[in-house]
Amino acid sequence: MECSIETIAEVGYAQTSLGQIAKRANISKVVISYRFTNKKEIFAQIPIEYYKAWQSFITPQLEAQKRNASGVFLTFIAENRKHVFAVIETISNQRGADGKLLLASEHDETSLLPIENILTLGIKEGLLHEFNRSSARVMALTIRNAIDGFTIELMRQPHLDIKEFTRGLVIIFDASTKSNCH
Repeated sequence: MECSIETIAEVGYAQTSLGQIAKRANISKVVISYRFTNKKEIFAQIPIEYYKAWQSFITPQLEAQKRNASGVFLTFIAENRKHVFAVIETISNQRGADGKLLLASEHDETSLLPIENILTLGIKEGLLHEFNRSSARVMALTIRNAIDGFTIELMRQPHLDIKEFTRGLVIIFDASTKSNCH
C-alpha cells in the first residue's frame, strides 16, 4: 500500500500502473496480482487505509486536548501528505459503472460526521456556543472545506508554513465557535 501511495502521489492516478507499483516495491507484478485483481482494487483500499491511520492519530489527540480539532487535522495532513495526495487522486478520479465521476458523495458525509460530533461534544461541555442543527452543519462544512483547502494549498506549496497556517485557522474557528462563557 505504501508503494501505491507513493506512486500515486508522485505520478498521479491516471499514470499509476501495477507495474510501477511493483517496481517501486521491488517485487514482481504477479505478487501484487495475487492480492489485487487490478489497480482499481488497490485504489479502493487507499482511502480505507488513510481513514484507519487518521482515526488512530486523531482520536487520542482530540481526547487529550479537547479543543483545536482543526489544528490536529492539519498536523495529520502535513505529516501524511503523500497519503493525503493519493486519497485526493483516487477519490476525485473514481468512476461508476456508467463512466461518470463519483466525486465521493458517500465520503463527504462520513467526513462531516466526526466534525459534527466534535461540535456537539464541545457544546455539551460548554466549550462552544450552541449551534442549531443547520448551523452546526454549516460549521462542519466550513471546517471540512478549510481542511481540504489546506491540503490543496500544501500540494501547491510544499514548503508552506504549516504552523502559521494552522494558527490562522484555529484563530478563525475559535472566534466563530467558542462559548462566551469561557
